[in-house]
Amino acid sequence: MFRKILATPLVALATCASAQEALPPAPATVVVAFDRDSIRPLIVEGEVDRETGRAVEANDPVRIASISKLIMALATLRLVDEGKVDLNADVSDYLGWHLRSPNFPDAKVTLAQLLSHRSGLRDNAGYVIPLGESLQAKLSDPKAWYADAPPGEAPFEYANLGSPVVATVLEAATGERFDHIMERTIFAPLEVEACLNWIGCSEEQIARAVVLYRDTGEVARDDAADLPPNCTIPVAEGVKCSLDNYVPGTNGSIFSPQGGVRIGMMDLAKIGQAFLPLNSEFLSESAQHEIAMHIVFNAPVRQEFFCEYGLAMHQIEVSDVECQDRLFSDGLARIGHAGEAYGLRSGLWYSRATNKGFAYFTTAVPPRQSAEDEGGFDPREIELMAKAQELIEAGR
Repeated sequence: MFRKILATPLVALATCASAQEALPPAPATVVVAFDRDSIRPLIVEGEVDRETGRAVEANDPVRIASISKLIMALATLRLVDEGKVDLNADVSDYLGWHLRSPNFPDAKVTLAQLLSHRSGLRDNAGYVIPLGESLQAKLSDPKAWYADAPPGEAPFEYANLGSPVVATVLEAATGERFDHIMERTIFAPLEVEACLNWIGCSEEQIARAVVLYRDTGEVARDDAADLPPNCTIPVAEGVKCSLDNYVPGTNGSIFSPQGGVRIGMMDLAKIGQAFLPLNSEFLSESAQHEIAMHIVFNAPVRQEFFCEYGLAMHQIEVSDVECQDRLFSDGLARIGHAGEAYGLRSGLWYSRATNKGFAYFTTAVPPRQSAEDEGGFDPREIELMAKAQELIEAGR
């Protein structure tokens, strides 16, 4: 009898252990809160590498996807402050060749239009131009343009293709490679370690890379095969994977400016702090004015998700606008950008009313359910922000 009684909990324990073994590893997730003076991690959980079982740390570098566009916009504003570029100038003046929509040869294209997705560019012709191929040739393809209205009057259409154009314009205006521009104007001054497509990141930083997984458990990106010393940039067939002979101002697409920044959330929060209003130490009063004019006062888009957008910055939860952009539950409008790629969701959001914000990412998120489902935040993101706000309210 004693043996039978003892066997029951042993079987239960064995069954429980088997169930635990069957559970998939927790997705890597980090949420960081920041204000003008402080940065602190709120949620740090899950595994960054399921092969090794390595747990995520608060500042492990991760592909932040389209938040990269916002950082590029910040670099652009810094170059405006330096007098290197003008948001409203014809970008052809910098490129050295005539950039025009095929149907509207007299309409100029500007940095402000490109950053605000109002240039008429579309992703129908693709947006990745590998090393060894021509950005100029890509932009001569009529499929790359909205056909029925000129740049500046074309309707808002979120297009990744605009980012390689912006990066190439910044290179042409400065004579610097895009990754060097980002390091000089953003990363070094803010004392963050970040890079594009792993170019320029230290060996220690690369060793802490967050592997991106799909919800099925399949590796999506940034495992060992995607890291140096392997090639980390898009390269045309038969072309050597080397930037030694790259000429700045010819093809900024190789740095993936639309989504290729790798950075940890503690460091991303430092970039968030730089956007806070009246941060004159980093952004001039003129640059802050440009942000306010393009985002706060003059950015109506009225799409389901992108209701207020300008200069690669997205304003969400504006009280008088019906939009599928609800992420928080406090009713405050916030400015920032979302990221979505390879099973990852990420965000950098700050409130002008409170001078507080969040930087976050989470991995292994299920894909959208249909091709028509192009907007809105994933339920997991909404739950994360609710949990983060609860932790703050609890004094954590």
